[in-house]
Amino acid sequence: MNYNDVFNSFSNFRVVVIGDVMLDNYKIGKVHRMSPEAPVPVVLFEKEENRIGGAGNVALNLIALGAKPIVCSVIGNDDGGKILIDKFIESNISTAGIFQSNDRQTTVKSRIISNKQQLLRIDTETTDPITVEESQQVMHRLEVLLNDGIDAIIFEDYNKGVLTEELIQGILSFAKKNNIVTCVDPKFDNFLAFKSVDLFKPNLKELKEGLKCDINMHTSPDKLIEVVTLLESKLNNKISLITLSEFGVFIKMGDQMHTAKAHIRNISDVSGAGDTVIAVACLCLLADLPYDKISEIANIAGGLVCEYAGVVSIDKDALLEEVNKLLTQ
Repeated sequence: MNYNDVFNSFSNFRVVVIGDVMLDNYKIGKVHRMSPEAPVPVVLFEKEENRIGGAGNVALNLIALGAKPIVCSVIGNDDGGKILIDKFIESNISTAGIFQSNDRQTTVKSRIISNKQQLLRIDTETTDPITVEESQQVMHRLEVLLNDGIDAIIFEDYNKGVLTEELIQGILSFAKKNNIVTCVDPKFDNFLAFKSVDLFKPNLKELKEGLKCDINMHTSPDKLIEVVTLLESKLNNKISLITLSEFGVFIKMGDQMHTAKAHIRNISDVSGAGDTVIAVACLCLLADLPYDKISEIANIAGGLVCEYAGVVSIDKDALLEEVNKLLTQ
């Protein structure tokens, strides 16, 4: 297989990422004394950074891989929302699917950092389910986006209120009608709402919580097949892709299954690895790769981003080099 051609084909795909986008805010300084008012450190502020977070990180991975992502979400008509829109534009990611509501707050995670350590996090957000009107705004934007073509929709759920069960059903019906590939990175609340999707990608913890079952990969790894079969009986999804941390990535498509074993790496931070995996898996699915290759490439990509501190997007060239080295032997 010519993986160079596969990676070059990613630029042909237009992918909508729908879900909870958020702003990651970092206030960075140095602790220079303890406060006389309370037993807490005083941080002398030095600088502030804002980064795209949540479902937006999937879009960052897609554009890093050469694809054309469009973010679809509901955020607040507030300062955080304005900054987030500006960050998407800076990153050449379309915001044509974003609706700014006067009735919601943009999710902003503000972190106080000193000496590369997080001292405190403050979350500003609205987590109530979006309203019927806001849901209609999302559907309207999807219909407009269809004019330029949509190859796939990635659902990225952080349980912040954007992906309601009603909206999920509406989008899935829209996707089926228009032959759009659907991929899901779920959380607990809507776990079993994604019926008949093409690719469903929980991690092991989400799988256990979503089906209220236990799997011990150390003592009874074969139970994973039993649980995934149960999952598919409830969802009727085509492909199940389960990330297993140090046990790699498991994929099942019909009666075919494969486990991509984890590669030995210097793990620094697992944050954002799931976002990378769903982005890579979606593009590999669109490129018509065999199911086992989808899991192998997604596994390599997830491992690569774990070598860096913080949430980082995949490096396309580095991923291609690793894939050629590890999968063409």
